[in-house]
Amino acid sequence: MTTSPLLEPLIVGHRRMTNRVLFGPIETNLATGRALSKRHTAFYEARAAGGAGAVVVEQASVHPIDHPYERCPLAAEAGPGWAAIAEACGPHGSLVLAGLSHSGGQSTSAFSQRELWAPSDEPDVDTGEVPKVMEVADIVAVIDGFAGAAARASQSGMHGVEVNAGQHSLLRQFLSGLTNRRDDAYGQDNALLVRQVLAACRSAIGPTDVLGLRLSCDELAPWAGITPDRAIELAVSLAPMIDYLIVVRGSIFSAAKTRPTAIDPPGFNLALTKLIRDAVDGSVPVFAQGSVVDVDQAASAIEAGDCDGVEMTRALLAAPNLVTTVRKGGRPRPCLLCNQGCQVRDNRNPIISCNVEPSTGREPQQTAADRIEAMSNQLLIVGAGPAGLEAARVAATNGWVVEVRERSDGPGGMAAVAASAPAQRRIADLISWLENEAKTVGVTLRYGDEVSSTDAAEFDGTVIIATGSLTAPPTFDRGNDASIATPVDVFTAQRGGDEPFMGLEHGDSVVVWDPIGGPTGVAVTEFIAAEHSNVAILTPDAIVGTMLSLTGDLSGANVRLQQADIPILRRQRLTHVDANSVRTVHSFTGETAEHPCSLLVDASARYPNDALWHETGQRFERIGDAVAPRTIGDAIREGRAAAIALGQPIPAGQPTA
Repeated sequence: MTTSPLLEPLIVGHRRMTNRVLFGPIETNLATGRALSKRHTAFYEARAAGGAGAVVVEQASVHPIDHPYERCPLAAEAGPGWAAIAEACGPHGSLVLAGLSHSGGQSTSAFSQRELWAPSDEPDVDTGEVPKVMEVADIVAVIDGFAGAAARASQSGMHGVEVNAGQHSLLRQFLSGLTNRRDDAYGQDNALLVRQVLAACRSAIGPTDVLGLRLSCDELAPWAGITPDRAIELAVSLAPMIDYLIVVRGSIFSAAKTRPTAIDPPGFNLALTKLIRDAVDGSVPVFAQGSVVDVDQAASAIEAGDCDGVEMTRALLAAPNLVTTVRKGGRPRPCLLCNQGCQVRDNRNPIISCNVEPSTGREPQQTAADRIEAMSNQLLIVGAGPAGLEAARVAATNGWVVEVRERSDGPGGMAAVAASAPAQRRIADLISWLENEAKTVGVTLRYGDEVSSTDAAEFDGTVIIATGSLTAPPTFDRGNDASIATPVDVFTAQRGGDEPFMGLEHGDSVVVWDPIGGPTGVAVTEFIAAEHSNVAILTPDAIVGTMLSLTGDLSGANVRLQQADIPILRRQRLTHVDANSVRTVHSFTGETAEHPCSLLVDASARYPNDALWHETGQRFERIGDAVAPRTIGDAIREGRAAAIALGQPIPAGQPTA
C-alpha cells in the first residue's frame, strides 16, 4: 500500500472525503433529452468505484431558458438521475455532488429558440449573439432556479451541490467588468448575485450538506476582467458561505484556457491556487484545477501547501481506477491532455470518450465476449504501436499466450514519432505504460523482427495485424531536384551538434504543406521554427489548423504562429515543388503564385500499411492505422475490441465445441 498526501482524508464542511481527488463536472452529452441517463450512472459509478474522493455530476442548467448544448441536463428533470447516481456511488464512499450552472450569454439560442440572458447586452465573442439585459424579475427567477435545483439534489440523495462561477457561467459574467456594465445594485456590487445564489442554495440544502463554488480567479483580461487581486477579495468574502472552493481561470475571451491541451504546462493554475489558499487562510478547503493529471504533481502540490485537494478530471477519464491504482502502488494509465475525446461542447455534438481509455463514456457497453473456437492459445500480433500493444495487453490478461513482433527497434509506431513534438511528449508516457503493462501480463515483445506473409500464414495460432501507416504518395508535381521531407523525418532528425538541422543552411526556406488542418502541420511548423528561423506554413483553408477547433487550440495555435513571426500562406493549394520554390493555386480564385522553398515538409494524410494483410489473403484481423490512419484513441479502442472479441482461449489440444 502506498502512502501519499493525495490519499489522506479531507473534511469538507460537515462531510469527509476519503482522499483529496475530485472528479469535476465535465460535459458528457450522455443525457437522454435533458434528463440524466443510465449511462451517466455507470459513468460516475466507475469513478467512484475507482476511489475518487468526490464526484461532481455534470452541471445542470437551473432555468429552462438556458440550453447551452443539446444534451445539457436540466435541473428540473435531473432528480431521478441524481438519485440513481447517488445510490450507485454510495457504496464506494465518494462524496457525490450535483453541478449547478446557468451559461448566460455564453449559451446559445439554437436549442431553446429563446433569447439569451446576461447582465448586459455584450455580444458573445464566439457566436456574436446579443443577449437580453436581465431584468430584476429574471434575476429572481435564476436565484429561485438555483435554490430549487439545490433542494431537488439534496432530496435526491446528493451530498451537496457545486455552484459554477467559472467558465460558461452567468455568475462569472455578473462578477466581471467584461460583461457587467449595469448601473443598478447588481452593477454597483457585482458580487451581489453570487452571494444571493449561495445563500439560497445553503437555505435549500441545509447546514450539513456540502456547498462548493467554482470561481474564475483570473479571466486573463486585466483591462476589465477578474484579476488575481480581485479574486482574493472575492474568495475572502465568499469563503464563510461555502464548504470548498475550486480555483479556475478563463473568460469569454479565453474559454480554451480553462481546460487547455498539453500546449499549456500541467499544473498551470497552482501558483494562482496557492495565492487564493493563502488569502482564505484555512477557512475553507481550496482545490486546484488546471491539467493536473500526474499523481506525483498532485501530491506535491498538496504537500507544498498550494492546495488542499486536486481536481483530476481528465486523469480520471483516462484511468477511472486512478486512486485504487495509486493505493496499490501501481501506475495509472496516463492522460495525454489532448482534448480529442473529452471536449464535447462543439458542433459535432459527440459523446464523451477518451483517447487512451475506450470504456470512458461507454461503461454500460463493456460486456464479456463469447468464447471463440480456437485450436491454439497462441496469439501473434504484428506491430507494437498503440493498437498492437493494447490488444496484446488485454489478450494476455484474458489468458492468451501473446507474442508481439515489431520491425522497428522499439514500441510506439507513429505515436513514438509524434511524441517528439513539444506538446505531445505525454504520448511517450502512454507508450511506456502500454509496454510495461504488456510485459507485466507476460507478453513477449520482439523488436527489429519483421513478419513476412509466410511467417504469418504458418503461425500456429491466431494473428492480428497492427502494422500502422505509411507516407502517402504526393498529390502535387515535383521536380527531380526538389527536396521533400515528411513530419517523421523532421521529428526524428538529429538536433544539436555541428551538423545543421535537416541539412538546412542559413537563408534556406522551409514550407510546411498542411492540407489537413490537424495538429501535425502546426506541431511540425513550431518544431522546425525552434531549430531554423525561416519557415512558413501553407494551407488551403482560410485559417491554419482548422481541426484544432475540436480540441480548443485553434486560436491558441494561430496566436503562437503569429507571435513567432511564422508566415501563414492561406487559401492556397500546392501544385508543384522544385529545388528553390513551390507553386500554388488559390483555393477560391484559381490565381497562381510562387513562394521560395528550399525544403518542403509534406504534412498530408498517411495511408494504411496493409500490404501484409493483402499478402495473407485478407484473412487476418487488422486494427488501428492498418485499417485507416486515425487517432491514438481509435487505435487503442480497436486493439481492445479485437482482444475482447477473441474471448478466452481454448487450451491447445482441447477439442472445440
